[in-house]
Amino acid sequence: MRNRSFVNLNTNPCKMCMPMGGCLALKGIEGTMVMMHGSQGCSTYMRRHMATHYNEPVDIASSALNEKETVYGGAKNLKNGLSNVIKQYDPKLIGVLTTCLAETIGEDIRAISEVFKRENEIEDVDIVTVATPGYGASHFEGYFATLTALVKYYAKEKTKTHTNHINIVTTFMTPADQRALKEIIEAFGLTYTMLPDVTETLDAPFKPEYNKIPEGGTPLEGLRAMGEAVATVEIGQLVTDDISPGAYLKETHGVPLYRMGMPIGLKNTDQFLKTLSMVSGKAIPRKYKLQRGRLLDAMVDSHKYNAEGYAAIFGDPETVLAVATLCAENGITPEVVATGSQRKSFKAMVDALSFKGKDTAAILDDTDFDTIQKLVRDRQINLLIGNSDGKFVMEKEDVPLVRIGFPVHDQVGAQRKLYVGYEGTMRFLDDLTNTLLDNKHKHYRAKVYNTYFEKKEAVND
Repeated sequence: MRNRSFVNLNTNPCKMCMPMGGCLALKGIEGTMVMMHGSQGCSTYMRRHMATHYNEPVDIASSALNEKETVYGGAKNLKNGLSNVIKQYDPKLIGVLTTCLAETIGEDIRAISEVFKRENEIEDVDIVTVATPGYGASHFEGYFATLTALVKYYAKEKTKTHTNHINIVTTFMTPADQRALKEIIEAFGLTYTMLPDVTETLDAPFKPEYNKIPEGGTPLEGLRAMGEAVATVEIGQLVTDDISPGAYLKETHGVPLYRMGMPIGLKNTDQFLKTLSMVSGKAIPRKYKLQRGRLLDAMVDSHKYNAEGYAAIFGDPETVLAVATLCAENGITPEVVATGSQRKSFKAMVDALSFKGKDTAAILDDTDFDTIQKLVRDRQINLLIGNSDGKFVMEKEDVPLVRIGFPVHDQVGAQRKLYVGYEGTMRFLDDLTNTLLDNKHKHYRAKVYNTYFEKKEAVND
């Protein structure tokens, strides 16, 4: 955001740090343990956010740097941490992420990790390192930078092309969303490597015995074969080539890249299915044509109520852009469209949407909740759409919040919510419309009463 006082620059920022995104990415990889090279507080912060959002146990190791290592270096701590992780968890892969402290003192985690492997003659555990300083960017960049580092580490050779196998790279999605995408892809007769895959790792069925590393995740063999796919479908319109797994695979192995937004809403879901149809050479199944028709019917049912909606949408940029697209399609005015990440194309993509009041809408990147709250109050917003970090705006301004995105830690079931596809869109649209109706019914008697008496008093005066 421009022209803002530096006093308020970081007042409750509308984002999380880079290593948070790295943790979210690594937790969707088979047999993986995450090691954070930094203070214990950093790993605790990550575990807390993920455990309360997914309602699953989340382990993240720490090298536990303190004042001494800040001065003399933390190589010994990192090596000891890696050794303990291998003994306690027996992982196939350890993802090592840096933090603000490690980056500030200039730790070379890649060199330290390579020395550790040589000194201990470790050959059966992979170690992938990613620079994720908390001050470097947001969780959005940390997530995709980590995915790209994984692809660069594993997808090194290409011996052939599998004509019916695709790569599907997803942005922040619920396990339920990813399961829905898998079902759609399989309906076109395609096999796939989903990166990352949190359908089991962060939404596991109940089991009597506890596994330190959950089953599931993107198979390491699947990562190695990503260069042999017939196409990469990357869910991320705002992903730049420098942090794009799809761009790397295209440049290095010639895998065609199809980049698009989250399949939420009519336009985005249409694009997703048409792309799969083109890649597979098969027509869109009748099942999804019927689902599309039901969504259109739901849009007709709800548009007259949605026209009274003025929304403030916030969160990670891809989710915000997809939700703004859905609102624009259904008559809800995206009055405030905000993300804490810095994405150069964000404003242009929102501007490309068609909705009433677009010329005066507040479209913000690199923003915070202090700014969002003032806009909610000044613009008489009646609907908040975003993650749980907006609940304080909800409480202070008495505006209802429909939750989507990460994190959601003031309610249960976030990992089971379905937003993508025609059916997910329809369910989410119903939530938005019903929230507007509830809010209207909650306030309309007082509004009519006050309006009537204000007019009556004005006439008597």
